[in-house]
Amino acid sequence: MKMVDIEVEIRSFISEENYIELLDYFKTNAKFINKEYQETYYFDSEQDLRIQKSNNYSKVWLKKGKLHDDHREEIEIKVPVNDFDNLNNLFLALNYNVNIKWFRTRHTFDWNNISVMIDYTKGYGYIIELEKMSSELDKLNDLELLKNLLNSLNIKETPKEDFNKKYEFYKTNWKTLV
Repeated sequence: MKMVDIEVEIRSFISEENYIELLDYFKTNAKFINKEYQETYYFDSEQDLRIQKSNNYSKVWLKKGKLHDDHREEIEIKVPVNDFDNLNNLFLALNYNVNIKWFRTRHTFDWNNISVMIDYTKGYGYIIELEKMSSELDKLNDLELLKNLLNSLNIKETPKEDFNKKYEFYKTNWKTLV
């Protein structure tokens, strides 16, 4: 049995106009999953370690590999929403510091078994993300599928370098941007 623990994703910055158009498109052409407000803390860890509080739950998760990679192994543990402060206190007690905080409104859709997230992150911008959980064997085929789907929406993939630059700018300036 194949392990399906690789998150394959593709994302792009979009304009506010695209954001509105894409929300309308997916409300008609996909299954609406939810709209939620998310508060995410990234820790100063060698790995991509985060905690998040949303409307319905909190979670701690680790993404192996580099930030903005097309595919990475992901480990996620969900807990009750009111445990967020406990998660934060746990990592602070372990001498991790919060490097960055995100404040995001996310709309999630299921588009023929592809997760589509249409996001607005305060101080960072508008983003579309297509995601599929995959196996090690299928990850490159699934990445190609996601690229084709993004292209079918007439959206160009934002280069990783652009995401990395924007992330580093946000990381340095998030306290004044939010």
